[in-house]
Amino acid sequence: MTEEVPAGRDRLRELLDAVLDEDNRTLAEMAGDAFASPWHFSRQVARGAGESPVALRRRVELERAAWQLQQGARVTDVAFAAGYESVEGFSRAFTRAFGHAPGRRVPPAARDGHWLPAPNGIHFHPPTSLWVTGGEGARGGDEVTALLVQHALDDTRALLETAAGLAAEEYRRPRAAGLEVLPWDGPEESLAAVLEHLVWTTEVWLASVEGADHPARGADDPAALLARHDDAAPRWLAFVRDVSRRGAWGDRLVDALCDPPETFVLGSVVAHVLTFGAHRRLLARHWLRAAGVPVDSGDPIEWLSRRTTT
Repeated sequence: MTEEVPAGRDRLRELLDAVLDEDNRTLAEMAGDAFASPWHFSRQVARGAGESPVALRRRVELERAAWQLQQGARVTDVAFAAGYESVEGFSRAFTRAFGHAPGRRVPPAARDGHWLPAPNGIHFHPPTSLWVTGGEGARGGDEVTALLVQHALDDTRALLETAAGLAAEEYRRPRAAGLEVLPWDGPEESLAAVLEHLVWTTEVWLASVEGADHPARGADDPAALLARHDDAAPRWLAFVRDVSRRGAWGDRLVDALCDPPETFVLGSVVAHVLTFGAHRRLLARHWLRAAGVPVDSGDPIEWLSRRTTT
């Protein structure tokens, strides 16, 4: 019998919710969370992920343990957090998986330095998320996308520099009552709010892909925004170029900080940032002109022409 799947249902998220929930330590608990018998649940997970639910959970827990140890956590704390009843049992499992004892200090590595081989591409991604590689069908590199991201970052910086010359009342004056570019981002009624959202969006997504904690929101005056932008921009561009180089646009990030957890395809994340960033930059230009400040069109053709002739 084939299960009915409602439109828009995130099958991956539901699978991972049941298998990797912190409270589900046994197969029976996982299956109960999915409203299925242990036999039926195991069969569905193995068929869909190529790995049994117990093996999937154990591997991801070991990947998380490896990352925690890289950050300096104690072996005892990591062992019990991973669900092992003894440090000895954890040490044996860790050594079999990684080829060295957990007590050996290993310097922090690249994003995937703590990953183990996986038949389904599902891996732990710090601090509490998951990463799902796109597999053989992922599209190749795309220098056009990297170029668009470079333009967006350079253009944002130019707008912040221009806004620095505005009087504070012009910078913060409400210009479109109730305007929301995205409902979950809240009102963006002033030039200050639009420019801050430009920088904040990059900071938030960068934290997700780097496996960092949710960033604290800094000051929104032009000088502070320039400093925040200059910190985030090169790291965001490096991330996009790395995805392009590896052809990893189809990789998926399962962000457990969302409630419930959500799955994001990397290509769609970059497209999202580019789409709404372009809208906000055009909106900022419109309001700068309304404040009597001359500003260019923001055309990437003109931007690239200036770069290649200087």
